Amino acid sequence: MTTLGLLGSVVLLIWLALRGVNIIFASLLCSLIVILTNDLPLATGLGEYFSFGPLGAFTFAGKFFLLFAAGAMFGRVMGDSHAASSIALSLVRKLGADRALWITVLACALLTYGGVVVFVVIFAMYPLGLKLLQEANIPKRLFCAALALGAGTFTLTALPGTPSIHNVIASVSLGTDLFAGFWPGVIGGLAMFGLGMWYLERERKKAQLAGEGFEAGPNDRIVDLHDDDYPSWLTSLLPLALVLALIILPRVFADNASSDSMLASALAFANSQPVIWPSLALIIGSVLACILFPVVRPQALHIMGHGTNDAIIPLINTAAVIGFGGVVTKTIGFEAFTTAMLDSGLPPLLSAFTSVSLVSAITGSASGGLQIFMQTLAPAYLEMGVPVEDLHRIATIASGGFDSLPHCGAVVAMLTITGLTHKQAYKDVGIITVVIPVVVCLGLIAGMMVL
Repeated sequence: MTTLGLLGSVVLLIWLALRGVNIIFASLLCSLIVILTNDLPLATGLGEYFSFGPLGAFTFAGKFFLLFAAGAMFGRVMGDSHAASSIALSLVRKLGADRALWITVLACALLTYGGVVVFVVIFAMYPLGLKLLQEANIPKRLFCAALALGAGTFTLTALPGTPSIHNVIASVSLGTDLFAGFWPGVIGGLAMFGLGMWYLERERKKAQLAGEGFEAGPNDRIVDLHDDDYPSWLTSLLPLALVLALIILPRVFADNASSDSMLASALAFANSQPVIWPSLALIIGSVLACILFPVVRPQALHIMGHGTNDAIIPLINTAAVIGFGGVVTKTIGFEAFTTAMLDSGLPPLLSAFTSVSLVSAITGSASGGLQIFMQTLAPAYLEMGVPVEDLHRIATIASGGFDSLPHCGAVVAMLTITGLTHKQAYKDVGIITVVIPVVVCLGLIAGMMVL
């Protein structure tokens, strides 16, 4: 009963998400099923494991509230000021409308590899992406897939040196540096990028032949103006450039500042705050945009207020799914699974891949799954003789595969922000974020076993 309840609740949550059922209700329902079938205390299960535990819904919401609010505020200001549209139109004129998906993927990849949090990338890119899609007449579902490829695959788990939380978790837990598993990471990252772009371009051409084009959602704010009414693209870039500079430059100059100077203290603070500092950067960028663009200046406070309101639903939707994972990790079935993986008799690297993948799938979180794996299972694989650098890279890449099933918090957030349903967009997102990373990771493991 405990195993059936655990697996059944995961399957049910995925099915409900694909059917378009409200994800908050679905997460609560499936959490309740896990609690009842696994004989967990009802009050503790809902009040602690789901709400306030290490993977609790409100633990997540509290930690990321400012980031979501600041990101939505920045997106709203850049959209209402038409700055995002101006940048998009300039890119289309210079590179061609048919390069819209390439622009999206490469821009997202540069942002995430520079250390910008995935949620910030979604908020920052969406207003710009809307105009790109409109100009190129590309379906929004493919924009979601391009966003996922650039922000949630190779730069997040594969490329050596990425400052993503996943790479940091592995580094801290194993005592390696961020460049551990250099060549598997490079090969895996290039393979994910190449396969992802091949799929996106194939789907774009198929959509074009089928007459499928861009359709704005009910909450999409796109205003067609005369060319003279758009702000200069150079001016429009300034808020975005300021945000990126504030986020990335502290990493670049941290080692060059005198250790006892005020600058060193400021840089140390920025680098020690992966949530607060990017949030402050987004708020500063929003203020600069309100100063630069006369269209939003008279109503600046109202527009920023509307932006923070835009963050509430994506934040709560994402938090509810994370809370479900918090309940799952407290079950006997989950403990039995971790034991079974160690005794499976599979080759160690393949066993590690399976362990990380299933934990990430159950929790719907790559970082959560990887952290649980590192705390509970990684030492046993090291004792089996798995090279620490290989374990670092394979475990990190594996965490970014099955985590992106329909109940994944980041997927839910992206679809909520873009106004699409799982039915409309998940097939493309799933191929980009689940199928391709899993195939690449298994290919890397096969290569390591042969060599």
